[in-house]
Amino acid sequence: MRQLPTHYLPFADAASVGLPLSRLLRLSLFQVTVGMATALIVGTLNRVMIVELGVPAWLVAAMVALPLLVAPMRALTGFRSDTHRSAFGWRRVPFIWTGTLLQFFGLAIMPFALLVLSGLGQVATPPIVGQLAAALAFLVVGLGLQTAQTAGLALATDLATEDTRPRVVALMYVMLLLGMVGSGIAFGVLLADFTPKRLIQVVQAAALVTLALNAVALWKQEARDPARAAALKAAPQPVFRDAWRRFIANGRAKRFLWSVGLGTAAFNMQDIVLEPYGGEILHLSVGDTSQLTALLAAGSLAGFALAARVLGRGSDPLRVAAYGALAGLPAFSAVIFAAPLDAAWMFRLGAAAIGFGGGLFSVGTLTAAMRMEEKGFVGLALGAWGAVQASAAGLSIAGGGIVRDVVAGLANAGALGDALATPATGYSFVYHIEMLLLFVTLIAIGPLVGRGSAVTQPEHKFGLAELPG
Repeated sequence: MRQLPTHYLPFADAASVGLPLSRLLRLSLFQVTVGMATALIVGTLNRVMIVELGVPAWLVAAMVALPLLVAPMRALTGFRSDTHRSAFGWRRVPFIWTGTLLQFFGLAIMPFALLVLSGLGQVATPPIVGQLAAALAFLVVGLGLQTAQTAGLALATDLATEDTRPRVVALMYVMLLLGMVGSGIAFGVLLADFTPKRLIQVVQAAALVTLALNAVALWKQEARDPARAAALKAAPQPVFRDAWRRFIANGRAKRFLWSVGLGTAAFNMQDIVLEPYGGEILHLSVGDTSQLTALLAAGSLAGFALAARVLGRGSDPLRVAAYGALAGLPAFSAVIFAAPLDAAWMFRLGAAAIGFGGGLFSVGTLTAAMRMEEKGFVGLALGAWGAVQASAAGLSIAGGGIVRDVVAGLANAGALGDALATPATGYSFVYHIEMLLLFVTLIAIGPLVGRGSAVTQPEHKFGLAELPG
């Protein structure tokens, strides 16, 4: 295999002398476990709690949204990993391992908490006990997931060279996507014949897999550095508040974070309404709407590939992100016009294009965040990016469902006029809001592109050969 040309090996050009391909692929396993936990919480357990366990939908939504409460902690986590004082000189590994253990603990207790929440526990308990236990499980998993991902991305940035960082970003996103899709399929197969015992087995198996994969991912990734440990002991301890004030005082950094939040909200608000739109408005079967996940994933992979190639020609990553926002405009237009034209093919094309635009935007903004390192605080920049992205995604998904229900209720009651008294009105309103958010994102990101870029342009080029194959 080592004798094969680079263009036959996916991600071979993401490696460097200090970070060979085998080590890079091993490190990326932490993104697989993040994707697995996300698919389990947002997808599989979402459906299981509502359908099989009979938990009220509002309570399920509240539980799934709980990890958002710890999303702002990502900035602090990144800063702490920048300045961590370890006897071995480690910075990132202790935080990744702490996040891994939190994920393991949360997943280990989660199935029992859900059974108590649904009233299927072997011992009768007041409802508040199940609610608190489930809330604890979701919070701990969310905290562990976001801690491990923030420190993991910072470690990848530390190990990669400047010219390979964008390719490493593409690899990390692909591994996250593979973790979500692969584990989602596996969970669906394993829980096809649902029983409480099977739920316990599957979720706790996910906890063990998380522990094992992250242990493999971390093995010998961060070298011990006694000199750094000695230097930190002699230096004053940096204060997060001061570092954050310096970071956010930069007007470009503040505008960048606004752009990340607006763009993320624009691409994620449709997550909870896309499949119901296909079923209720376009009368697609359950199998047809389930294929939307594959279409979104395929579009995202195409976006990752194009982003890598464009960045390889020396383009500004924020320009790439702006291209992603632009691509989202015709994508949402196609989804909107699919209803009056009764064109299922247009709907599918729009769904794939949404994934494509989102892929460009995600890779562009994360690459830009990686280049915003200032005085060694790359973890702070990545943590701020992650906090804004996670918060915007969760709030927009919840907001999309609420907006759809409110507008649909008004339309059905005739409050919006006879012309809008159709089932498609609530969905269409959500998609129009997303298009508006994309326009605002372009306005926010515009001054950062090119001459006013928030990041330094590298003079070198790179090529991500044949992503994904």
